[in-house]
Amino acid sequence: MKLQLSRPIAFFDLETTGINLQTDRIVEIAILKLLPDGSEVLFTRLINPGMPIPAEATAVHNITNEMVASKPLFAQAAAEIFEFLKDCDLAGYNINRFDVPVLAEEFFRCGIDLGLDRRKCVDVQVIFHKMEERTLKAAYKFYCEKELINAHSAEADTRATHHILEAQLDRYPELMNNVDFLAEFTQYRRTPDLENKFRFNTENDIVFNFGKHKDKLLKQVFIEEPSYYYWMMEKDFLQSTKHLITRVWKELKGIA
Repeated sequence: MKLQLSRPIAFFDLETTGINLQTDRIVEIAILKLLPDGSEVLFTRLINPGMPIPAEATAVHNITNEMVASKPLFAQAAAEIFEFLKDCDLAGYNINRFDVPVLAEEFFRCGIDLGLDRRKCVDVQVIFHKMEERTLKAAYKFYCEKELINAHSAEADTRATHHILEAQLDRYPELMNNVDFLAEFTQYRRTPDLENKFRFNTENDIVFNFGKHKDKLLKQVFIEEPSYYYWMMEKDFLQSTKHLITRVWKELKGIA
């Protein structure tokens, strides 16, 4: 079943130097953009991470330091990637927990806000786990009855994820064929940040989800203990988290 689209959606996959959301970097990105008219455009780039690729990472995705040595840094490719993603919702496999936070961090380091509040995110892994509990390779075989060749190649994984979602729409009649429903269905829980340091309370206010201020209102903490904002800005939180708390801080201070 083909996806019903009212705006473009970008299936994407990242290969990285590791799995640390704060410190690891992208070495390859593949984006398959589907347009409402049914056409598709593929964008694939190797990226110089600006740091050595650990051997254990290369063992997974087969991308070596030599392969990326002459490739652009993410900062040099950011404008092109952002333009390609313009007006797109996002989709992928395990993107809510990994690919989206990593991509958003890379953009924030370049001074670019990916604008996740304006995009729907469909995580195909969540559909799979809710329905069948398997890995990507098993999902491809289960839903598409094919073997996944070149697993952990960003392009192969991206195309497989797209095909799996279409097969899931065929298999599960309870899945509505629109991105709004799929994005809502694939959220484990709605949070205001990408590393789950905060959550929404029943009044839809942002509250702490960690540390000594757990369950306290973010705004209230900043009013009673302004130094906590500066403490957070100096620590190793994701740039997207710092962007969130800075927005709240500026609202409290009346700064445009």
